[in-house]
Amino acid sequence: MGEVSADAITLDLLREARETVISSPLGVINTPMIPWCQTTLPLSISCNAHIKLENMQRTGSFKIRGVANQFTKRQKGGHFVTMSAGNYGKSFAYASKHYGSKGKVVMPETAPASRSILIQSFGVEVERVPTSCLMNVVNRCVKEDNMTFLHSYDDLDLIAGHASLGLEVLEVLPEPDVVVVCCGGGGLLAGVAAAIKLSGCNNTRIYGVEPEGACTMYKSFIEKKPVGMDTKSIASGLAPPFAGTLPYELCQRYVEQIVLVSDEEIKMAVSTLYRSGLVVEPSGSAAFAAIVNNKIPHLEGKNVVCILSGGNVSKDELTHFPD
Repeated sequence: MGEVSADAITLDLLREARETVISSPLGVINTPMIPWCQTTLPLSISCNAHIKLENMQRTGSFKIRGVANQFTKRQKGGHFVTMSAGNYGKSFAYASKHYGSKGKVVMPETAPASRSILIQSFGVEVERVPTSCLMNVVNRCVKEDNMTFLHSYDDLDLIAGHASLGLEVLEVLPEPDVVVVCCGGGGLLAGVAAAIKLSGCNNTRIYGVEPEGACTMYKSFIEKKPVGMDTKSIASGLAPPFAGTLPYELCQRYVEQIVLVSDEEIKMAVSTLYRSGLVVEPSGSAAFAAIVNNKIPHLEGKNVVCILSGGNVSKDELTHFPD
């Protein structure tokens, strides 16, 4: 993806992608965005906060937005390979079944086994490998099996599709002061940030949130280039082996700061959300964890948006979180 510049992402492109996502046969929905004060969730800061419930999205996460745009741009009936810890893989498999495409998902061994089983149920092959080997296996599939690689976060069409979430936020809250988004490879953060900034919200502060043990974008900001690391976190969906090149460029341009949360803070966030009636996976809870643990500065009196990005967590997994 290095050949695609951040300049390729324009407001017209994002609006066009949003129309594609809305009209997609995959059934992407405009998820609810509710005032924090209409929940029983704790909040020690006095601000006008809203929560975007992307855990209620088709296939259980925001990933279907980007996938809807990706598949529309690709030839039907193709043979695709991707890498994913679960959520992108689930949306990829869902789309593959709908479009009659053959597919394979290369998954890190750290991803929950339940994700593999779910993806296989759509008729897509799964291969589990160590995180450090993900790209090697993908490259083998491309070279030896003539598959086409669909990137799960470093892809122009994907990022443009994810940007539809940012445009939806602005329909409810036209001038947010602060938007907090989880960050793994950076596709969602890049898309949402681009949508908001290119729509004219120049004063909006956009924060990305990563786990301490999987802080590739945080380190990329420090080193001023996309970097990789040996990632480990309870939030497996936020732990790809490297930051995306195009997401990095867009985040450098539009994102205020990357903040970090611990696995313990993520676990507590999952439990707190669950007690308030919201089923949110660890990766989807990172932005919430950052807000309730006061990782985001200067929220007092501000219009704040927190994105809960996914709800794909099994009943068995939930038993491992604190009551």
